[in-house]
Amino acid sequence: MKKNRTKTLKQNLPLLLMALPGAAWLIIFFYIPVFGNVVAFKDFHLSPNGFLDSLRTSPWVGWNNFKFLFSSSDAFIITRNTVLYNVTFIILNLLLAVTIAVVLSELRSKRMIKIYQTSMLLPYFLSWIIISYFLYAFLSPEQGLFNAIITKGGGEAIDWYTTSKYWPYILIFMGVWKGIGYNSIIYFASIMGIDPTYYEAAEVDGANKWQQIRHVTIPQLVPLITILTILAVGNIFKADFGLFFQLPKNSGALYNVTAVLDTYVYNGLTSTGDLGMAAAAGLYQSVVGCILLVGTNLIVRRFDKGSALF
Repeated sequence: MKKNRTKTLKQNLPLLLMALPGAAWLIIFFYIPVFGNVVAFKDFHLSPNGFLDSLRTSPWVGWNNFKFLFSSSDAFIITRNTVLYNVTFIILNLLLAVTIAVVLSELRSKRMIKIYQTSMLLPYFLSWIIISYFLYAFLSPEQGLFNAIITKGGGEAIDWYTTSKYWPYILIFMGVWKGIGYNSIIYFASIMGIDPTYYEAAEVDGANKWQQIRHVTIPQLVPLITILTILAVGNIFKADFGLFFQLPKNSGALYNVTAVLDTYVYNGLTSTGDLGMAAAAGLYQSVVGCILLVGTNLIVRRFDKGSALF
């Protein structure tokens, strides 16, 4: 038995060495920091002797950080915003990405496909800081393009960065605009991998293009849609920090519609310096995300078993 293990180890040694940097990265940046969650249960104060000494000397406060977090109105606001925005992103990204992927798959010009994909993918590689300056050129209260159009039309200029009612639409549009190219390419690649004989058989049976998409393309995409949706639901308590912090420029007047868990943690660290409160919010975010991920996976598995039975 021992000889077999040694032989297997020698045979797989190159693969294990290749996996070593990735494993080390996971351990150092994901598993070891998990022990730092103990900060959420302490009245944490930095010590000149370093983090470990600070962790040892800071007094335990139990669930007090969580009680203070959930007793304030902030907990409801940041949880509501995080969940509702992410649910909207999941639905819109799924519908639009699949639609665009199907449309691209029907194009016959490879050159046009490359042009469309490149133009849609470009925003994905731009940082939110750069995008925030582009957006400011449109929304600037003094020299913004939108206000120039409104005033020339006889309307009154809008102070966009203090008027909260417009920002849910702005954030949703910008979030979908930035990620739609990347998401559509994933589905497009999956469509390109579908066996052409399915479409040939559908044509023989007299199916038109819409029927081919409905009965061949979409069913073939269901496994990929399921996997990506499960991953998205698992991250439903994690918001894109750059989107919600950089675009509204962290304006306090927009807090009710732009504050999410990630920005709350950051503001908690920079403004109040309360590490225990910020750690409690981060732990709450991770635990709920993990529960949602596991729960969604179980629901999908049961649904698959049920569909197999019927």
